[in-house]
Amino acid sequence: ADDFYADAFAPLGATAAREVPGVPISGPISGPVDGRSQDPANEDQLKAVAAGMALVKAYRYFGHRAARLDPLGSEPEGDPALDPTPLGLTDANMAEVPAELMRIYVPGDTLADALPYLRDTYTGTIAYEVEHIGSHTERVWLRRVIESGEHRRPLEAEDQVALLERLASVEGLERFLHRAYLGQKRFSIEGTDVMVPMLDVILSDAADHGARKVMIGMAHRGRLNVLAHVVGVSYEAILSEFEAGRAGMDAPTAPRGGSDDVKYHLGAEGSYLAADDAEVRIVLSPNPSHLEAVNPVIEGRTRAEQSDRSGPIARVDHSTSLPILIHGDAAFAAQGVVAETLNLARLDGYDTGGTIHLIANNQVGFTTGPREGRSTDYSSDLAKGFDAPIIHVNADDPEACLAAARLAMMYREEFGHDVVIDLVGYRRYGHNEGDEPAYTQPTMYATIEAHPTAREQYQARLIESGVIDAEAAEAMVADIQRELAARQASLRARPAEGEQELDRGSEALPPEGGLREPDTAVPLGTLRELNTALGAVPEGFTVHPKLTRQLKRRADALDEPKQPTVDWAHAELLAFASLLREGTPIRLTGQDTVRGTFSQRHAALFDARTGAAHVPLQHLPGSSASFELHNSPLSEYACLGFEYGYAVTAPDALVLWEAQYGDFVNGAEIIIDQFLVSGLAKWRQTSRLTLLLPHGYEGSGPEHSSARLERFLALGAEGNIRVIYPTTPAQYFHLLRRQASHPDARPLVVMTPKSLLRLPLATSRPADFTSGAFRSVIDDPRFGSVAKAAKVRRLLLCSGKVYYDLVASEEFAAATDVAIARVERLYPFPADELQAVIDRYSRIESFAWVQEEPRNMGARKFVLPRIRHLVPYKIPLGDISRPERSRPAEGYPAAHAVEQGRIIREALTER
Repeated sequence: ADDFYADAFAPLGATAAREVPGVPISGPISGPVDGRSQDPANEDQLKAVAAGMALVKAYRYFGHRAARLDPLGSEPEGDPALDPTPLGLTDANMAEVPAELMRIYVPGDTLADALPYLRDTYTGTIAYEVEHIGSHTERVWLRRVIESGEHRRPLEAEDQVALLERLASVEGLERFLHRAYLGQKRFSIEGTDVMVPMLDVILSDAADHGARKVMIGMAHRGRLNVLAHVVGVSYEAILSEFEAGRAGMDAPTAPRGGSDDVKYHLGAEGSYLAADDAEVRIVLSPNPSHLEAVNPVIEGRTRAEQSDRSGPIARVDHSTSLPILIHGDAAFAAQGVVAETLNLARLDGYDTGGTIHLIANNQVGFTTGPREGRSTDYSSDLAKGFDAPIIHVNADDPEACLAAARLAMMYREEFGHDVVIDLVGYRRYGHNEGDEPAYTQPTMYATIEAHPTAREQYQARLIESGVIDAEAAEAMVADIQRELAARQASLRARPAEGEQELDRGSEALPPEGGLREPDTAVPLGTLRELNTALGAVPEGFTVHPKLTRQLKRRADALDEPKQPTVDWAHAELLAFASLLREGTPIRLTGQDTVRGTFSQRHAALFDARTGAAHVPLQHLPGSSASFELHNSPLSEYACLGFEYGYAVTAPDALVLWEAQYGDFVNGAEIIIDQFLVSGLAKWRQTSRLTLLLPHGYEGSGPEHSSARLERFLALGAEGNIRVIYPTTPAQYFHLLRRQASHPDARPLVVMTPKSLLRLPLATSRPADFTSGAFRSVIDDPRFGSVAKAAKVRRLLLCSGKVYYDLVASEEFAAATDVAIARVERLYPFPADELQAVIDRYSRIESFAWVQEEPRNMGARKFVLPRIRHLVPYKIPLGDISRPERSRPAEGYPAAHAVEQGRIIREALTER
């Protein structure tokens, strides 16, 4: 009944009005309405009603186009649909239309009475876009709240003074820094100063709704002010970063090596005291200059905070934690990770109960204007495709901005979905404080230079209304400057004070005195018990007929401990099951991960008759930890960012992300470069996040052959990650268990198999799981004794799948003096373990590194210098691979077979 279908541009006759669904024909309208015999007066009334409905609809749909949103005073475009005249509406006939027929919530008995309120509601300094939302319930709720003004609560005088004081503090910090550290970058908040009071409202409402943690992600614009006034970092800590930038001053330091990043990228954690005296922890996550890259990281961190992982199925309580993302206008419209992150919002594996998106709209991106940077009217338009309500608000109207924040939180509490606030402001200085913006936006910056700040405007308004006198207002501003000057003087007298408040700590460093290597073997009895549970299904469950053989093979695999019967996928499930039994939560996501790209995993079984899912790992007897399993959307950037954020926040869990094919990981390269491999050095932030990247050359063409092993090896430094290319299911089993419990948590990159998943040679004995551990280097088992090792003249070193190509070849049987050692851990490079293997072969005449990747790819460039240091220089060290190429592999299977055959022949026959 609250949706209106009247045409917005033409008056409707009586018959058409009669056909409008849900419109009651009552009140002053009477008589026949079938178009045959009708009083002309009633017909005019019907036309007025239909036209009035069209006008109301126009304000709801297009009122934002006439709203006064630009603090710099540009005229809104408006919209012809907002003009009542073409609809045939006059003051007289609008006075005859009862307001109740319009289904509006603004005051007034008639449309004529209600129209001024309708205009104020939709075309003032706050405007709304909500009619694109697919849910009827949400649209009706939003209309009611918007038009009734439920969120626009008038402030008492004391609250207005408090708001003025807050604006004075925000502006005061920026002005002090600008004078005291002229030219130093700080990416000031000025022009969107009201963002801080808006965050106050959001935090207060979040606390009222039960949140005990708020996760904030933002780029550098305004970050220092948010750190000081929202997170609660002291002025001394902020000032110490600037003092370190002065000539002759030492950089900030922290015990055992602090983080290494600029001040406006650092994170921090603080507290907010709610009205009921409950503490809300505020986390501002560190973020690089890739402006929106933190978005999915915050969503993952929030989901981890919301998850109870103590049972077999993770329980998520969205009320416990709130994500806030502060965007730039140019970046929100242009960077694809924004859309990828919005797409996660309502998916079961990624839902966080609604994110507050706040666009700090400067109306410019560095030097690029809106018409150069986006193809939409608003920077927020992208969010319409994800059914998010959008609230536009003028940053120079602080009370309207607080109303926008209240509405956002009301909607989140009611529906648990994302909401966007477009805070339309400006940027008082250039992209940074050393930049000259007038080179490219001369007229805009002439206006900004003469434009009073939000604090100055609000102060004048309160003085005019008698809420505060001018002397008290100016004293407030002066007090802030005096306090900052005193803090600076105190800091210069004691320069170390306050530094530890920003994330320059060392909690991610390994403990002093060495690390204990975890025990990864599992007793056979335990494995058999777990294996039985992995094959169990509920009563009446129908397994797909084509799966029964595979499941039967797994069920029988542990019967003969000395026989190689366990394949890769089975080893993985056994590793997961054993970890869950020991209390380690597991989260496994990725592209078609539930089944597995190669139909190998089947971690969930689906009833062949009903489609109902059963996940055996969530029904293990004695399990004390959760197992999360989700197919991800076909995204890499946001999905890997989400899992990184989850893993950082849940160090107790083993978090794994699997690419459909290994080369897909290059879609997430920003997360890898800016977070995964450098987060430890920049922010002392690490995790156990594990990347499973199918890698190997099977003649399928340039795509899907390579997970770009060379890139990960090039990024390995300072012990930041682990890069493994295992060759057996048992190795993979021990690796996963080691990763979950090793005291030195680091991200793990695994080159996982494709063809090896079903290769009989690439199976392991149950006994390999009940003893031993992960081995960084595997020696050739044919030359175990000293006597046999003495017969070896040539040692081949390789990693991964090419080992099986070598041992399965015709040439292998004849190569009785050639040993093949596998380097399973590529980074950190296992120099000591490899040296021990090399030293066993005392009569070696030549060494060679063998790989199937081109010479400029794979491990070759990384390993050769390290191997050279381990072998006598008088003995040749060669390498065998594909020639250097710009693409990873051949396009045709026949060409692949020729190249693969050449590599094997050269490795086993040439000296």
